Amino acid sequence: MNTKEEIFKEIRDVLAGDFECDPEKIKPEALLVEDLDLDSIDAVDLVVRLQQRIKIKVTAEDFKSIRTLGDVVDVIARLVEQGAR
Repeated sequence: MNTKEEIFKEIRDVLAGDFECDPEKIKPEALLVEDLDLDSIDAVDLVVRLQQRIKIKVTAEDFKSIRTLGDVVDVIARLVEQGAR
């Protein structure tokens, strides 16, 4: 999984399958709290699931300024790229 599109699809699958988010609301500009109804516990759970599926290490600092789904994609893409180096 190298492209942002692939990362988005993986995150979309997790949100739709594990968090029962409305697939029509799952888009890059979606706000995690306001649009997808994720609370802080859900956000931690999402990070854990992404770590398991994508096989990367994510820290709390990495997700400090996350507000939208696009922000999540950007952080994961950066971490995947750093891990590939």
